[in-house]
Amino acid sequence: MMRSRLERALSPLIGLLLVLQAGIVVTGGAVRLTGSGLGCPTWPECTHGSIAPVPHQAQGVFHSWIEFGNRLLTFALIAASIAVIVAIVRLKRKDIRTLGIWQLLGIIAQIPLGGITVLTHLNPIPVAGHFLLSIALIAAGTTLFERRHINAVTSRAIEMKNFLLARIHIILSALVIIVGTVVTGSGPNAGDISAPRFNISIDRVAWLHAGLVIALMVVTVALFFSCNDSLLRKRIKIFIVAALAQGAIGFAQYYQGLPELLVGMHLLGVTLVWISAWRIHLAAQIGKLR
Repeated sequence: MMRSRLERALSPLIGLLLVLQAGIVVTGGAVRLTGSGLGCPTWPECTHGSIAPVPHQAQGVFHSWIEFGNRLLTFALIAASIAVIVAIVRLKRKDIRTLGIWQLLGIIAQIPLGGITVLTHLNPIPVAGHFLLSIALIAAGTTLFERRHINAVTSRAIEMKNFLLARIHIILSALVIIVGTVVTGSGPNAGDISAPRFNISIDRVAWLHAGLVIALMVVTVALFFSCNDSLLRKRIKIFIVAALAQGAIGFAQYYQGLPELLVGMHLLGVTLVWISAWRIHLAAQIGKLR
């Protein structure tokens, strides 16, 4: 009876963990877009002598609570990851135990990394690292969700050319996100008016970002038309829809001067595009090469 309850609980627990991983990216974006990156100007305290925001602090209560709320979400992530690990261990799921443990370790690693971003006054390098660690954890969380059921991985015949195209696809997807962090670190929405930026022309890096997106879409279309695997084709369709919507938002935000609402939507889109790209990667990985 207890085992069946744990088996039923495992999927929603892992799903919650993945949603929270994406949620911390979005709330981190809210911190940046509202200029609240230094709403809590110190770490691990919010302000000197207090873990939580205090009335009338110099940064403003609104900015302080935005930043503090993002910090609190980390503890929700820790609780969710511990619950997932407990369920995995009690179900004796050794096949996914390492993935569960890495989720917890990665979340814990975010705490000092977040501290470094504050103590360096939002230097774009640790800010980008903070974001990219979340992207890595989302990928691991997606893998964990895919493997949550026993015998969920099925062998399918994937041709070598499609396997290689899928590998190029995930590499390009990662490069698009990495260069996107450079675009952010070079632009106006860096989390605080006084935050340092990359000394790079935002126009040049934005066009590099767009070029990588175009290359990614070319590879996506090539993979779709060269592949006969139904699961892979279905996941490619989902990726194309997500990527086209993300691209439309990206061009709109660039030509309208990076308005906060569109930038926030673009940030949410990053997590959805990355999850759909990683699912393509997983579908190709579990196939047998022939």
